[in-house]
Amino acid sequence: MNESAVSTFAAPKRLSLGDLFAFAAIYFLWGGTFLAVRIAVLEIPPFITAGARFFIAGGLLYGFMRLRGHARPSLLEWRNLALIGFLMFVLTYGPLFWAMQYVSSSMSAVIEATLPITTIALEVFVFRSQPLQLRIGLGVGVGFLGVLLLLFHNGGQDLAPIPCLAILGCGIAWSLGAVLSKRLSLPASRPLNAGGQMMLGGLVLLALSFATGEMHAFPHVSTKVALAFLYLVIFGSLIAYTAYMWLLGRFSATQVSSHAYVNPLIALALGHFAAGETVTLRSIVASLVIVGSVFLLLTKTGLPAGIRQRKTAVAV
Repeated sequence: MNESAVSTFAAPKRLSLGDLFAFAAIYFLWGGTFLAVRIAVLEIPPFITAGARFFIAGGLLYGFMRLRGHARPSLLEWRNLALIGFLMFVLTYGPLFWAMQYVSSSMSAVIEATLPITTIALEVFVFRSQPLQLRIGLGVGVGFLGVLLLLFHNGGQDLAPIPCLAILGCGIAWSLGAVLSKRLSLPASRPLNAGGQMMLGGLVLLALSFATGEMHAFPHVSTKVALAFLYLVIFGSLIAYTAYMWLLGRFSATQVSSHAYVNPLIALALGHFAAGETVTLRSIVASLVIVGSVFLLLTKTGLPAGIRQRKTAVAV
């Protein structure tokens, strides 16, 4: 491992308007993707759904940024984009889309809320990129408590063991990709970066779809499924993932992963209004607990003080 670039990381003293919009995108737009995925994979095979979603979104974003004059990635950057794309799209969304054929959208979002736990474990204990602060650890713990309240709200229904374990594994792969993306040498343009990762990950997923025979039985697509797929491409990928990459350049991966605590709330609300699920007092209490955890993770005093310079781009 040879260091090729070192950049200064100074945590913002306060959330800018751009930061607020970016967090809103990953909180609310990604919260809606769980229902959209659930709708899509019940009609379209999972690898086709995931692969087409990311290849189309990534190709459009990458092509647009190249037309705007952004430099083409170097060979080293392409290799790192492929690695991040494999972790954050192939190993994350391939199993996730498969598992959501058997697990409800709200339950999938609840399981994915373990993301901050795995992310902070990687940042603190494996890569040692930030110290274990009391406020950050408390925020993660409080958020996980809120998720447990939502989990028990479902009374244990829809808990297919193997699909649920697959979703847990997806979260680990995503966390590793998020942490590595702050350490590897990648294009300076965040949108170009996001587009390249999605495009490469989507290409591999489409290859898996072809290898598993999914494309030989491509079904008729209803209007509802087509709209769900468009939501995934435009809002879930083009907008939300670009916002996610923007935030990773300004905050720790643990703080950005706080979206995993808010997404279940959105999934629960959509389940209530779109599918008639009951919202109980336990759900309301859990929601307040989760909002409190996000406050702990994102307020100024909760930012990683003392980290004024850190290595964020490493050539490996």
